[in-house]
Amino acid sequence: MAFYEHTFLVRQDAAQTQVDALIEQYKGVLTAGSANVAKVEQWGLKSLTFRVKKNRKAYFVMFNIDGPHQAIAEMERQMSISEDVLRYMTIKVEALEEGPSAQMRRRDDRRERDDNVGFGQEESN
Repeated sequence: MAFYEHTFLVRQDAAQTQVDALIEQYKGVLTAGSANVAKVEQWGLKSLTFRVKKNRKAYFVMFNIDGPHQAIAEMERQMSISEDVLRYMTIKVEALEEGPSAQMRRRDDRRERDDNVGFGQEESN
């Protein structure tokens, strides 16, 4: 079986429950095609560099997949006819990345820096 990283964008006016439902729907398609979804990451609502189908923001979701190409093709076919999915991209990789992706590590690093900054609080003597 081959390894894939798949990222898709969901329109900005979708509710979080709709995003979760889409994730479960596409995981079901992959599972039915004898693929294994090793990891799912939701990167949240992010601004887009340019408008995509009249949207300035989108929910980003990433799957790490271990499975046959036919399962990926079926998932992409269903995404292409969905009005909620703005864009998607699948990349074949040599091995699946363990732990959080670079995007999630970047988010965690920002949180740590924000926690360490005093935001104008001065130490009184």
